[in-house]
Amino acid sequence: MTEYDAVIVGGGVAGLSAAVFTARAGLETLVVNCERSILARNALLENYPGFPVGIDPRRFLDMLRDQARHAGCTFDQARVDEIATTGAGFETHMEGRSVASRYVIAASWDDAGYLAELPVEIEEGFIEAGPTGETAVEGLYAAGRLAGGYHQAIVAAGHGAQVALTLLREDDPEFYNDWTTPEGYFTNRGYEVPTGCEEITAAERKRREEEGREVLREHLERTYREGPDAHPENE
Repeated sequence: MTEYDAVIVGGGVAGLSAAVFTARAGLETLVVNCERSILARNALLENYPGFPVGIDPRRFLDMLRDQARHAGCTFDQARVDEIATTGAGFETHMEGRSVASRYVIAASWDDAGYLAELPVEIEEGFIEAGPTGETAVEGLYAAGRLAGGYHQAIVAAGHGAQVALTLLREDDPEFYNDWTTPEGYFTNRGYEVPTGCEEITAAERKRREEEGREVLREHLERTYREGPDAHPENE
């Protein structure tokens, strides 16, 4: 059975945002998704910071998915049938196969039926969870709309990141929010570079910035199907 550190059920904004943080922190992360995010049905995403006049939701989701992939995530297109606890964590069963993990983040609005065998409260599709995603089951977290959050993409993204950081702090108390800083930011002041941080030279910063512009350009040049049926989940 394949083993991961974290399995994230749901490839929408909350799940992918959580995945970016867990993968960047070095956790082997699997994102399992069976349908496109409900966000892909929308005509335009207009209230997400950083896009002054909005962005096509499908483009935004593709960019976020690529960011998670760049961070090191693995993806599986499948429907999760059941999640069971084990002595070492969890087994996630999906379409005739299973994977093991130490953690699970449930971020699959609006289906939580795969958690039915676990001692968690599910009411009208929402999971009973704390403000940072903790549930009654140790190692199981809920993120985004599934945890009762507001429907907006920016809220889902923020909660997914918050849940992932909560998981990481419990996994490794020395974890430090990941920063990329100029060379000498810490070391020139006599500090060691904290875990999760990285000092980079001016040349490396320029290289990464140029790479980022090129990747962004490729995404912005991508065309999407138009018409009245342009935004179904099965596009």
